[in-house]
Amino acid sequence: MVLLWLITLIWAFSFSLIGVYLHGQVDDYIAVASRMALAFLIFLPFFQKVSFKQALVMMATGAIEIAGTYLFLYHSYQYLTVSELLLFTIFTPLYVSLFADLFAKRKPYQLWLPALLAVAGAAVIRWTELSEQYWLGFAYIQAANACFAFGQVWYRHQTQSNPLPHRARFFWFFAGALLVSGAMMLAKADWTLLPDTASEITVLLWLGIVTSGLGYLAWSYGSTKVNAQQLAVMNNMLIPAGIAVNVLFWGGLVSDWPRLIAGCLCMLLALWVSKKSARE
Repeated sequence: MVLLWLITLIWAFSFSLIGVYLHGQVDDYIAVASRMALAFLIFLPFFQKVSFKQALVMMATGAIEIAGTYLFLYHSYQYLTVSELLLFTIFTPLYVSLFADLFAKRKPYQLWLPALLAVAGAAVIRWTELSEQYWLGFAYIQAANACFAFGQVWYRHQTQSNPLPHRARFFWFFAGALLVSGAMMLAKADWTLLPDTASEITVLLWLGIVTSGLGYLAWSYGSTKVNAQQLAVMNNMLIPAGIAVNVLFWGGLVSDWPRLIAGCLCMLLALWVSKKSARE
């Protein structure tokens, strides 16, 4: 659980970094492919030969969880404000619970209470008046949520039969993610929007090496050490963490502290319920 908290804090910076330094200044496809390439280089020394089937499964996991999530997420910035984007991530725990139930062959409603409590808590914190044109952005962020949730649960499922060390698996994960994001970059990128300032390059290096590479490795490893309910709830802890980062480092203001406190208490209750009712 400690790893999940640590990565939540690291990821809390990502939304603002992308919105402030990259959105509208660096092409989305170039930004995503750059992150995948940097992360792939980290795990290149840990290459281990595996069967074609194993390689394909791990590459598919990376393509969905990592490339899919980022491609949809970056595009959502074109249609949503940061507040709306954070709001719509509150549904991720529901996807985690759904996919966990499907993989475990349970009825989908059995373990949803912690996820619903987490969604309620995040909604209390982040519900804002929506802009007129948000449906396409909503669809993009839900696709990102579903990709991220599916990849997390699929990774947990693979640990039951895959003896490879996590760092060796991530060579194949980021190979799949780089293959997909690189192909999309070559097909659709606007090459006039390359990273050409020190701040843009620094942010991409941070996002690629730390947030994507080391962050996903630590999160995926941490996800195998908790039950499905706890993992679902931790997916929404990013929202209060993101608010804290915005207030402390970007001078953001919290207009309604009682709502923030009430939402955090609701999500802490969800975490307690998930631990108490653990079945895995």
